[in-house]
Amino acid sequence: MTTARGLRGPFDYRLPEELRGGVGVGSMLVVPFGRREILGVVTALSDHSEVSEEKLLAPLRALDQGPPTLPADLVALAGWLAREYCSTLARALALVLPPAATRRLSGRKRRVTASRPVHVQVGARTPQPPPLTPEQASALEDLSLALARKAPQTRLLAGITGSGKTEVYLRIAAETLRRGEGAIVLVPEIALTPQIVGRFVERFGDTVAVLHSRLTIGQRREEWRRLRAGEARVCVGPRSAVFAPIERLGLIVLDEEHDSSYKHEGDPRYDARTVAARRVGDHDALLLLGSATPRPESAHVAWGARGAQTGAAGNGEARGRPAGRLLRLSKRVDGRPLPHVGVLDMREQATHGLHPLTAQALLDVRSARAKAIVLLNRRGWSNFLTCRACGRVWGCPQCDVSLVLHRTAGIVACHHCGHREPVPRTCSCGSTSLARHGTGTERLQRELADALGGGDFPVFRLDADTVGGGADTAGANGRQRVGEDLKDGVARLLSRFHDAPAGVLIGTQMVAKGHDFPDVTLGVVLDAEATLRFPDFRAEERTFALVCQLAGRVGRGGEGRVLVQTLAPHARSIRQAAAHDSDGFLAGELERRRALDYPPFSSLIRVVCAAEQSARAHAAAEAVRAGLGGSVGSVLGPASLFRLRGRERQVLVIKARPEGRSAAIGQVGAAVRRAAQLRPHKGVAFSVDVDPQ
Repeated sequence: MTTARGLRGPFDYRLPEELRGGVGVGSMLVVPFGRREILGVVTALSDHSEVSEEKLLAPLRALDQGPPTLPADLVALAGWLAREYCSTLARALALVLPPAATRRLSGRKRRVTASRPVHVQVGARTPQPPPLTPEQASALEDLSLALARKAPQTRLLAGITGSGKTEVYLRIAAETLRRGEGAIVLVPEIALTPQIVGRFVERFGDTVAVLHSRLTIGQRREEWRRLRAGEARVCVGPRSAVFAPIERLGLIVLDEEHDSSYKHEGDPRYDARTVAARRVGDHDALLLLGSATPRPESAHVAWGARGAQTGAAGNGEARGRPAGRLLRLSKRVDGRPLPHVGVLDMREQATHGLHPLTAQALLDVRSARAKAIVLLNRRGWSNFLTCRACGRVWGCPQCDVSLVLHRTAGIVACHHCGHREPVPRTCSCGSTSLARHGTGTERLQRELADALGGGDFPVFRLDADTVGGGADTAGANGRQRVGEDLKDGVARLLSRFHDAPAGVLIGTQMVAKGHDFPDVTLGVVLDAEATLRFPDFRAEERTFALVCQLAGRVGRGGEGRVLVQTLAPHARSIRQAAAHDSDGFLAGELERRRALDYPPFSSLIRVVCAAEQSARAHAAAEAVRAGLGGSVGSVLGPASLFRLRGRERQVLVIKARPEGRSAAIGQVGAAVRRAAQLRPHKGVAFSVDVDPQ
């Protein structure tokens, strides 16, 4: 039995006679633990224990009324999660338990809202699905055959934006239901992809359950119950929905499978794509990955099935994923071409604001009463502040980063730890001459509102600031804020942009995610090479995806074009994104990763040791390294990371061979546990991230 989250467990308890027959794997019990009463989950039943019987305590009571709360396959999945991500079984079980399960321990009755989520239209169905294109029909035929095989299968649906991937998802989900099986449909972020949720609800009505954190606890609990009871057979949601309690699971769909949102940053640091592959293997089901810009790892698996046109011979089992196949949707369903993408060289521009061609294109959109989307992957007003007299840069007292100016809020803030302070008026040297450097989405919104002018052509902003604190809208003079704007949510902002007769939507990478606006005729990417500046082996992949995904939002209802401003016009990722050359980019990226021994040709495990003093963090990292031995793979580091939340950090990166992945994870976990138990490392925080993003 496993109990509190921080405990390693499992722990043995004696099952009293009165509970025999009603308790099984997955049952939830209240158990004594020290001086506390805590929640326990039965992970196994045994006739004997290494602990003597007189020392075994008995559970106090069972919380289940009927069958075990958790299905046995989710209990087993939690065990795998704990091992795969170097976590505890208790923390892994917390991911698969019903929402707010531990609240049942208090004994107090709570009033909970158990109504269905307000966006779910019970019973609503589309009377007639649209006809399939030849490519859609071919893909669906392959998927239907794979579904019928009842063996773990993976398919990568590489479809350009607007090619009808969602309709394929809907059709294969319908086939799954006809077979008496259930389906899970994962989307990167519910608030940013409302269309796909709505289409599943329209098509399947009451058999769809939606699970995500924006629902009330009562709503989430009711949706979870419906899935567990079999009343709902399709679950739609973000990464956490991969744990939906569907027993006869036949299909998992991962829409926008390239998106980094599928990686969970808390403990356990799971990747929903890997978890989905595991569940597919456990249930002999079908995993369908969909994207216009597939990850190199996914392409490697899919191409491996046909002889690896990249030269990267594919072992689909290398990362625990069933052998796959590539399916293509190369044309938009309406027959329209992808928009032309023009690359604008900013190296010769006097300023790094808008290129003259970009400025004119935006004015043309305004004149035509159309819409544009502008992507700048940097929020705030300015990147940082300096004193012109002494050169001081305002930095975070807790992190080794500069503070970003947010002019509307009147603060400078750290985007890592959340520290904020009022915008300084003077420097400690006495100077009042302060300089602002760089442009963020907040400043860009004001500048575009001033340049485009006119209250009937609004400039909307979508970024992490508007997600957390409401969405800003700048009117004619760039200084007007309309009533409820600060209280708007993401979905409401997107709805307002959709309903507006004309306007501009600016923002960070969120503006490129999954939206369908048929009247957007212009897309603009500013500072397109920004992601290439990071020391990240995924930098090329992310840059390519960002440009391609934004291009996919343009020209869905008519003519469209995209302008990409960059200081690196010859960068491979930018050139191939402009040419819509996904295959060429993936082939080159896989060859580069093969040469550098990065995923999918290795598995990465990152260990971070954090302490108030750098020497202690470094000593802890060295202890972990010393405990790894020579068979784990290549080990990089320790190396310093920037200070975060007042703690110095040292990092190790382990490159393990794919075939030795499980053994390497076990070795790393054991080395970290041994180091953490040593007295010199008391107070050091250790974290392990398998497949870091």
